[in-house]
Amino acid sequence: MNPLIGKLLVDMARRRLKANKAPLPITDKQIKPVVKNIKVELSHAIKEYIFITIGVFSAGFGLKGFLLPNSFIDGGATGISLLLQNITPLSLGILLLIVNAPFLVLASKTIGRKFALRSVIAISFLAIVVHTIEYPIITEDKLLIAVFGGFFLGLGIGMAMRGGSVIDGTEVLAIFLSRKLSITVGDVLLLINIIIFSFGAYVLSIETALYAILTYLSAAKTVDFIVDGVEEYVGVTIISKKHEELRIMVIEKLQRACTIYAGKGGYGKNGISYDKNIIYTVITRLELAKLYTEIDKIDTDAFIVIGMVKDLKGGMIKKKPLK
Repeated sequence: MNPLIGKLLVDMARRRLKANKAPLPITDKQIKPVVKNIKVELSHAIKEYIFITIGVFSAGFGLKGFLLPNSFIDGGATGISLLLQNITPLSLGILLLIVNAPFLVLASKTIGRKFALRSVIAISFLAIVVHTIEYPIITEDKLLIAVFGGFFLGLGIGMAMRGGSVIDGTEVLAIFLSRKLSITVGDVLLLINIIIFSFGAYVLSIETALYAILTYLSAAKTVDFIVDGVEEYVGVTIISKKHEELRIMVIEKLQRACTIYAGKGGYGKNGISYDKNIIYTVITRLELAKLYTEIDKIDTDAFIVIGMVKDLKGGMIKKKPLK
C-alpha cells in the first residue's frame, strides 16, 4: 500500500477511535481492525458511486436522446418532471430537483440520512448531466423511442439502486405507503403511475399516454433485470463461521431481527464437517449495499443467499423504521 494512503487510513482510524471514546493510549492492536473497516467502507463506496455514475449517464441518455426531444413521458418522478417540462418554462434539470425534493426529505426520515444524501447527490448529478450534456437524438420512430428510451432510463434507475440510492423518488414514497397501508411496493407504484399517465393523456394526448405506458413497462422490465425488481423486501441467508459477530451486526447495525438455524457443513476438509449457525433476516432492497459492507468487515468469505420476498404478514419489520 502507498505509505501516504496508509498514513491517512491510520489517522482516520485514530480519529474514529477518539470519537468513540476508546481508552487511551490508542494502540496498534486497536487501530488495525478499524483500518480494515475503513478500507472495506471505501472500496464499497467507490464501487457504489461507479454504479451511480453509470446509472446517471444512462438515464441522461434515455431522457435527452429519446424521450425529451419527442415530448414523451415516463412514470414516477421522472415522468412528472417530463410532464411539467411540457407545460412550464422550467428546464428538466430544475424540475428533477424540485419534484424529487419532497421524496428525499421522506427518505431521510424513513430509510436513513446516508441513503437520502447519496440520492441527493445522484439526482443532482442527473440534473447537471441533463442540463449540460448534449446527447445525440437517436431516432424519431415512436415505437423505438418508447422501448429504448425506457430501456436506458430503467438501466439508469437500476444501476443507481445497485449503488444504494435512487434517481426516482417515487420508489421511496411507495415504500413508505406500503408500510402504512400493508400493500406491496409494486401496487403503490402502479397506482402512482396510473395517475401520472391519466394526466399525460389529458395534458398531451391519449396517444402520448399510451406510448408512456410502453416506456414505463420497458423501464420497469429493465430495472427487474438489473436488480431483480423493486419489491421492498428481500430475504437474506448468511452462512459463516463468524455467525455470532454477524448476528450482532444485523441486530445492532441494521437494527433488524433475525432467525438462527442450527446447521452443519456438508463439505469439509478431510471429510470433517462442522456445526454452524445459519442467519436468516429480511431487509429492504435499499439496505443491501449497507449489509454487504458490514458483512465484508467481519467475514469476506461469508456465503450469502438473496431471495425475493413479495410480501410479509405478521412480525415487526413493517412496524420498525427503516435505518
